[in-house]
Amino acid sequence: MTATTELLSPDLLTKLDQLDVLSRKVLTGKMQGERRSKKKGQSVEFADYRAYVAGDDLRFIDWNLYARMEKLFLRLFVEEEDLAVCILLDVSASMDYGEPNKLLFAKRLAAALGYIGLVNYNRVSLYAFNQTITAQLPNLRGRRPVHQMLDFIAGLTAAPGVSGFGGRGTAGEGTGGTSGGAGSLEAVCKQFALVQRGKGVVIVLSDFFDKGDFAKALRYFGNERFDVYAVQVLCPQEIDPEKGGVIGDLRLRDVEDGNMAEVSIGPALLRRYRANLQAYCQHLREQSVRHGVAFMIGDSSVPFEQLVLKYLRERGMLG
Repeated sequence: MTATTELLSPDLLTKLDQLDVLSRKVLTGKMQGERRSKKKGQSVEFADYRAYVAGDDLRFIDWNLYARMEKLFLRLFVEEEDLAVCILLDVSASMDYGEPNKLLFAKRLAAALGYIGLVNYNRVSLYAFNQTITAQLPNLRGRRPVHQMLDFIAGLTAAPGVSGFGGRGTAGEGTGGTSGGAGSLEAVCKQFALVQRGKGVVIVLSDFFDKGDFAKALRYFGNERFDVYAVQVLCPQEIDPEKGGVIGDLRLRDVEDGNMAEVSIGPALLRRYRANLQAYCQHLREQSVRHGVAFMIGDSSVPFEQLVLKYLRERGMLG
């Protein structure tokens, strides 16, 4: 099975060809692309008129309209521009869990979003992270690097510090790598903000099970440079632990830091867990809204095509 068919079926690829990543902000691209910008520019497709003001380019005055109305108006055109789409994929140990597996689910989502960006001639960059950015594949554009992108994503694993197949650059090699530990999401966001100089859409795929301050991590996105989507990937066993057989007297190990805990899990504790999870997800949502980030939850048990073709379109990420 190839990386392409493992992550995205041929039938789904055909459907993805009809979609595009949407930006809620006006973000200027570096190259002329196939994107219809929200701002008016100088392409060949007419958009509107506005009154002439001193200093405007005389070449865009509509003299025929002046002959009829004896007023100067400028012709405005739809400008087509490319868009930077940056996908940050969490490959920390906690992602390699669940049925369906969260990491595979997130990798498929990253592949779908990356593919959509490439076929629309946007500049696509991918970053894998755990305690820091461990692998990156920057500045892809067009259909030609689709297989390179899919091979890169398919080769990513949840093993700490392992670079994905075909990736360029690891933590500490000119990317501002930091040491790991609790609260690593903040370090990752800071590192990305330093690496990504231009503007663009940023999509973070993670379970966000991080012991740091989520709000502090988001502050690195709190400016006009980035239009950020945060997708919290959860599996059914996390949403309802009884589905994973988590009940009775158990000895649990934190897959992120190795801490052990002996617990006796019964109905009362499960109710408390569900309440805490709901409160945590609500906290993530509220902090996201406060920082201008679009927050959504991706349940790995939801049919993948339904998530991409319906849910993400309803939430405004795709159109």
